Amino acid sequence: MSPSRDDVVAVLARIATPGGGTLVSDDLIRALAIESGIVRFVIEAPNPDAARALASAHQAAEAALKAMPGVTSVQAVMTAHGPAVSRPQTPRPESGGEPPSLKIGGHPTPHQGGPARVSGIDRIIAVASGKGGVGKSTVASNLAVALARQGRRVGLLDADIYGPSQPRMMGVSKRPASPDGKTIEPLVAHGVTMMSIGLMLKEDEAVIWRGPMLMGALQQLINQVAWGRLDVLVIDLPPGTGDVQLTLAQRTHLTGALVVSTPQDVALLDARKALDMFVKLKVPVLGLIENMSTYICPNCGHEAHIFGHGGVAAEALKLNLPFLGELPLNLEVRMAGDAGTPIAATDSALAEPYLRLARRLIDGGMG
Repeated sequence: MSPSRDDVVAVLARIATPGGGTLVSDDLIRALAIESGIVRFVIEAPNPDAARALASAHQAAEAALKAMPGVTSVQAVMTAHGPAVSRPQTPRPESGGEPPSLKIGGHPTPHQGGPARVSGIDRIIAVASGKGGVGKSTVASNLAVALARQGRRVGLLDADIYGPSQPRMMGVSKRPASPDGKTIEPLVAHGVTMMSIGLMLKEDEAVIWRGPMLMGALQQLINQVAWGRLDVLVIDLPPGTGDVQLTLAQRTHLTGALVVSTPQDVALLDARKALDMFVKLKVPVLGLIENMSTYICPNCGHEAHIFGHGGVAAEALKLNLPFLGELPLNLEVRMAGDAGTPIAATDSALAEPYLRLARRLIDGGMG
């Protein structure tokens, strides 16, 4: 199990700095994130000289965190305070052209009033989870494709800025065009108009941004993309309850949210936090989805419940929220996503649970 945020901060609070303080007491830690045993953070020095002086503290922090139980990897980056420098990016070989003259990730523009509607988009559905690893992105991509197969005009926005996976799952890699340096032309795959920060970066390039940069990037991906007319925009949120979720709910009018969880108790603990977040942000919860609910052995046909079974349905009943269905744990679903063709885009019997989910949303007026 990953260490808690408090445990990580306590370790960093013991790392001395040249001025006699610590990384925490000197307020040098930014963008601390902990997920699946991976600890990520930025050490923000006041200037380049201070950054060089903090090199030993940087190394000591990494070593101390790697020694913590539950930590599998530490990704610590040193930055010096000052204006960001725009680094030119090499166009992808498959793009056949120059990258768009568009800067992604600047500070957001001022926003007045409450959540605003996005022109041309009838409904916006956020797909969320309390923790990573529950298959939220797989559900989002397959739901978008399933809605498109039902005749809806569908968009898919990958808002998981730190870990964008939709380009791989949707089988797209071409860099989006931006003829004027402002408007982004999205891509289309499997009948779905889609956009992701991952399409603007190299596949293995990390996004190392503080909160305002995330907010600015999200604002651009929603308002500067030429979505056209859409019946529904599906937004694949990052796991948890952070800056992206808060910014989206405060600035954009959401039709509602779907919360994905596996049935195991640990996942449900975090799912409850996601549900509480949407209640506090006044975003309607359209329902809960139990993913990885059932596993059928391909050799003998035996049905197993690896992560338990029925936990999400019970939670929905307890909270008086709609339970939208169970989705299977199946190797074919994973392989289809890795290959860039969501299972919902195929004629496989495994597409049916996602088609049922789409039909239920449509019948409820949400798709």
